Amino acid sequence: MPTTPTYSDAIALLKADHRKVEDLFEKFENASEAKRPDIAHQICNELKIHTIIEEEIFYPALKGKIEQETWTEAYVEHDGAKVLINDIVATDPEDDFFDAKVKVLSEEIKHHVHEEEARSEGMFAQARAAGVDLVSLRDQMLARKTELMAQAKAGELPPAQVSVVSLPA
Repeated sequence: MPTTPTYSDAIALLKADHRKVEDLFEKFENASEAKRPDIAHQICNELKIHTIIEEEIFYPALKGKIEQETWTEAYVEHDGAKVLINDIVATDPEDDFFDAKVKVLSEEIKHHVHEEEARSEGMFAQARAAGVDLVSLRDQMLARKTELMAQAKAGELPPAQVSVVSLPA
């Protein structure tokens, strides 16, 4: 029976997600053309789940407790990634731009992770300094993540929804 990973707090959970996606991007880079579409799909699902738990639970708990600029930029960065995620999911893997879209998504995520994890001024450091209850957030996020993973496994995870960026009609 597989064991469920345990995380000391919400930040440990989010960092574990970051490492998983980084590993998937590396797998994508080194994979054969035949395996890349499945890995890209896995990356997109992981990122959809991650952005949902951050935006529904983690980010709202930080509002007014961390620098406003850090908080607002995180949402905009998520929306930029979500646009690419939805485009990758809708793109034929044979398309000339498929690999480039995944590569650009990787670069955007790398930047976003750096912004969250930066030692003294990053979002996670600010959350710790503000005394946010990271254990309670972990529990809420894990419960929601479990629901979303079940949806993904059943093929029922909806497209990523942008929350602050306006898209043309």
